[in-house]
Amino acid sequence: MSLKSNLHNLKEKYKGTKMAPAFNALHTFLYLPNETTHNGTHIKAADDLKRTMNTVIMAMVPCLIFGMFNAGYQHFLASGAPVEFLSWDAFYIGLIKILPLIVVSYGVGLGIEFIFATINNHEVEEGYLVTGMLVPLIVPIDIPLWMLAVAVVFGVVIGKEVFGGTGMNILNPALTIRAFLFFAYPTWMSGDKVWVHGAVERTNEIAAGANVDAISGETILGSLAQGHEIHHSIADMFFGFIPGSVGETSTFLILLGGLFLIFTKIGSWRIMLSAVIGALVMGLIFNGVVSSGWITETSKFYTLMSTEFWHHLIIGGFAFGVVFMATDPVTASQTNKGKWIYGFLIGFLSIMIRVFNPAYPEGVMLAILLMNVFAPTIDHYIIQGNVKKRMKRLKVKTA
Repeated sequence: MSLKSNLHNLKEKYKGTKMAPAFNALHTFLYLPNETTHNGTHIKAADDLKRTMNTVIMAMVPCLIFGMFNAGYQHFLASGAPVEFLSWDAFYIGLIKILPLIVVSYGVGLGIEFIFATINNHEVEEGYLVTGMLVPLIVPIDIPLWMLAVAVVFGVVIGKEVFGGTGMNILNPALTIRAFLFFAYPTWMSGDKVWVHGAVERTNEIAAGANVDAISGETILGSLAQGHEIHHSIADMFFGFIPGSVGETSTFLILLGGLFLIFTKIGSWRIMLSAVIGALVMGLIFNGVVSSGWITETSKFYTLMSTEFWHHLIIGGFAFGVVFMATDPVTASQTNKGKWIYGFLIGFLSIMIRVFNPAYPEGVMLAILLMNVFAPTIDHYIIQGNVKKRMKRLKVKTA
């Protein structure tokens, strides 16, 4: 009996039962359903939500693979035993640390999706396919797996399912998960050691009197927030040979992913471009304040304020957040003019939070979550403005 016949028999077996949504989700993960519409449709296309989500995942895969190499590379640098970046030793460390994060993220998140679909008797929604990949790329590499599991449960249930599931959520689910981790377990989400595998353990060994060659784990933003200078080259920051979250370090690969999303018409170029403009404007304002002498070198804000305005684009998680999370079609503005406003404010606020909150110099998460809340309001006033303009034109024509 052929595979197609077996699948058809299983489909008939589960049809009308509580397990039908779960079977259909697995059945259509890599295969198109053999059901087509014949009439009454306005738009016909070969893609669906699952294919759209898989396209976004493909855009993130280069960041994931690079992050695995970089995780091992930074580990050996911190331990005083540097190795070649493109080496099995570096990749192996990254693989054994990042793969469990991916398994927990998908296992817990999709498990909850299947449970809700079975209970509510509706099809499994594929929105978590992207969220499940985003989460391992934006958390510290050494975060305990149980913490990640708890955060995923919170993010999926409270951040999405209570609003009605995929397409109804107000906040970006991946950032909701990260925000929960940040406020529930702050010591695991901030600090100068959490971004490099093993740095915390080596710090404890030094405290206990052990002879350890070197420790280093702070990100560039963490260093700047403490008033230190950048010791990495522009090339290292752009290509990603620096400590940080798994997916955020390589601005080059993020840029390629963004271009891919724009080419496939999944990511909004308006949001990406306006966010970059907003960040540059805020950076220029801070540079101008420093140049005017209003801020002295003794100020705790001086180092981040005096950072070259365009450097903000290649340090921290700004680029990753703008490309892969600010462009979320569910939580972003829907109107074209609204996307310009929405993106600009994300970039503007990201740099503002980054500078004025030294305890948490990475502001893109909070900026995107804040604008997620205001996106419907922006669209409302854009639409109302268009309605008023059309009403005025109608009155002129009928006068």
